[in-house]
Amino acid sequence: MSDIHLGFRDCRADYLLDFLNSVECETLYLVGDVVDLWALKKRFFWPAAHYDVLRAILKKSRHGTRVVYIPGNHDEPLRDYVGETVGAVEIKHEVIHQTADGRKLLVFHGDVLDPHIRLNKLEHLVGDVAYDFLLFLNRWGNVIRSRLGLGYWSLATYIKKRVKNARQVIDIYEQAAAEEAMRRGLDGVVCGHIHQPGMRMIDGIVYCNDGDWIESCSALTETDSGELQLLHWSDRQRVLREFDSQVDLHQAEVIPLRKAG
Repeated sequence: MSDIHLGFRDCRADYLLDFLNSVECETLYLVGDVVDLWALKKRFFWPAAHYDVLRAILKKSRHGTRVVYIPGNHDEPLRDYVGETVGAVEIKHEVIHQTADGRKLLVFHGDVLDPHIRLNKLEHLVGDVAYDFLLFLNRWGNVIRSRLGLGYWSLATYIKKRVKNARQVIDIYEQAAAEEAMRRGLDGVVCGHIHQPGMRMIDGIVYCNDGDWIESCSALTETDSGELQLLHWSDRQRVLREFDSQVDLHQAEVIPLRKAG
């Protein structure tokens, strides 16, 4: 999972904490932007739930789960510690993960692909302001939905999928990620960075984006047999997409997930 953004007011630490307490895994990859140092520099924000998320991750590391931290652009200073182990947490620049069925996947945050997305300074400024406004609407919209008894819904994700320029940026990023895995002779790539969960085949390469915990509340998981599943986890849990080596990518039936225990 990636793009948790602890220290940022729109981080859905409540849903993430429920996810961490509900699943067990052999390896947990934290694929960048776990702690949002950019946001903390502007305004210190660290509620108890954000501390509880870190404590849950460290608890897993002490009880047999291998935890690998791959810093992103919002927690870039931690890249100074790449190659070291802090507590029981390994800090890596990137890793090659081999699935249970033998596929090799490049795992990295994805900000190294930014040069492929050519935006001028004005577009960046407008994009940042517009995104902050979308998150504001998203936050208060879900407050209202909760009071009406409705489930979590991401307005920001809905709009990004339907704005032409945003969709083009996402497509360019996904193509660049797949090409990087292809260049290295790998079977696929797992990344984050753009806050857009996805799973699809691109020129024979498995592209997986595990999303974020601000908008999509999503994570990528692997079953014991090597099947990849993209999960959404908020007040409702469901499988978004799934893929295995025998069956092509397909939209999974939207069904509730049973929590461990």
